Amino acid sequence: MLARLYLRASVQSQDASRARAALETFAVERGLRIAATYMENESGATLARPQLWKLLDDSAPNDLILLEQVDRLSRLSEPDWRRLRAEIDARQVRVVALDLPTSWMLAAPSDEFTARMFSAMNSMLLDVLAAVARKDYAGRRRRQAEGQMKAREAGRYRGRPEDLKRNAAIKEMLRKGLSWSQVQDATGCSRATVAKVAARVRKEAAPQ
Repeated sequence: MLARLYLRASVQSQDASRARAALETFAVERGLRIAATYMENESGATLARPQLWKLLDDSAPNDLILLEQVDRLSRLSEPDWRRLRAEIDARQVRVVALDLPTSWMLAAPSDEFTARMFSAMNSMLLDVLAAVARKDYAGRRRRQAEGQMKAREAGRYRGRPEDLKRNAAIKEMLRKGLSWSQVQDATGCSRATVAKVAARVRKEAAPQ
């Protein structure tokens, strides 16, 4: 049975590989063969995650997506989660998460009835945990926005300082014709950051 490890962290300053050892231990204990490891620093609230889609493209029916927590896979809105679930189901891959013990049965040999029963149970719980992860994400964003508003009103909020050196490097790579994905791979920044710098490049190149 093949397992594909998926590791994600939201921002570049976080260590996306943190849970790798735990996932590898889980796989070894259950006799799973790790086919590949996919790691990226992208928000779980977006579908624009190159490594996740590469994992799905590489997967064959009955492969396992092995991850630490369901929220590593999704903090998506309901429509985006439905789209991702449809892709997972269409490719006939199974999701096993360390924080979802019912999914562990999918990593063990079983008869057809047991496999179908645990698959159905796991599918329901996966949807529930994905909804909880989205609610947690939305709640944190709301509290963050409220905190920033209070700080602005008090004259304390200055926002996150721009990484001028990194953005200058991104600008140079874009001018040389590198794709957004290549820029992301080289700098580890988010797609939103590349888009922001690309807009500046277009503005600077526009006739005055």
